[in-house]
Amino acid sequence: MPLAPPAARALDVTAAIALVVTIVGWASAFPAIRAGLADFGPLELGSLRFTIAAVPCALFLAVRRPPLPRPREWWRFAFGGVFFIALYTALLNIGEQTISSGAASFIINVAPILTAIMAVPLLGERFSSTGWVGTFLSFAGIGIIAIGEGKGLHFDRGALFILGAALCTAAATIVQKPLFSRHRPLTVAAINMVLGALCLLPFLGDGLAEARAASPAGLIAAVYLGIVPSLIAYGAWAVALARLPAARATNYLYCIPPVAVLTGFFWLGEIPGSLGIIGGVLALGGVAVANLKR
Repeated sequence: MPLAPPAARALDVTAAIALVVTIVGWASAFPAIRAGLADFGPLELGSLRFTIAAVPCALFLAVRRPPLPRPREWWRFAFGGVFFIALYTALLNIGEQTISSGAASFIINVAPILTAIMAVPLLGERFSSTGWVGTFLSFAGIGIIAIGEGKGLHFDRGALFILGAALCTAAATIVQKPLFSRHRPLTVAAINMVLGALCLLPFLGDGLAEARAASPAGLIAAVYLGIVPSLIAYGAWAVALARLPAARATNYLYCIPPVAVLTGFFWLGEIPGSLGIIGGVLALGGVAVANLKR
């Protein structure tokens, strides 16, 4: 049975919960990736992460037996596995080897702007002038957070990798949005993660070898990445994207860096500076402005 058109839905309780889970899960990925990279290579960490996530996803698909994709839909699923999971993870992990977490969160958050720009002509979505004002307010807030770290932004090779990851996210959101008219969100997320894990499979052997010599902190980081930012948060994001227009759903992702700052404070004892606090307030305010009268 086709699902209700997502563009016609308001922000209901289910969508709101899904967005909160996504934001918290993906915000926590930044410190977890940094911890994991101390013991694993970037591609090996990505392979371990999504192998852990793919096993329950494969079991879910085997038990639920969802409808098979139509011939014209296969490329959309393949695109999600390759770009939204495998390539995104590889680029982000490589980039975070040289880019601080705050600067990385700023760079990755060009994705909502890229998504909004593509969603208007490709998906026929409407994005009001208020929405654009809120988007750029949030973007400015994320920039202030990054600058507040003290190192500013250094657009070196690592930053280019993270820009590539942002483009993967935006493109996959646009490509996969039509799938939610026929397929359940958790089905789309599960297939994405299984296909992504298969793409990263060549690096699993080295990842397992590194795991045998890894510290407890590195192992915990790898397992955490597989369960919370991957299995749980990717599933929650699929639910949110199924229930909201792509441009509007991705606008909420500007909440990730402010939440990452809070996560760093409670988890690692990192105290945000005044610029970090100002940037966080501006980013959250931009989300509120973008969603006025919705």
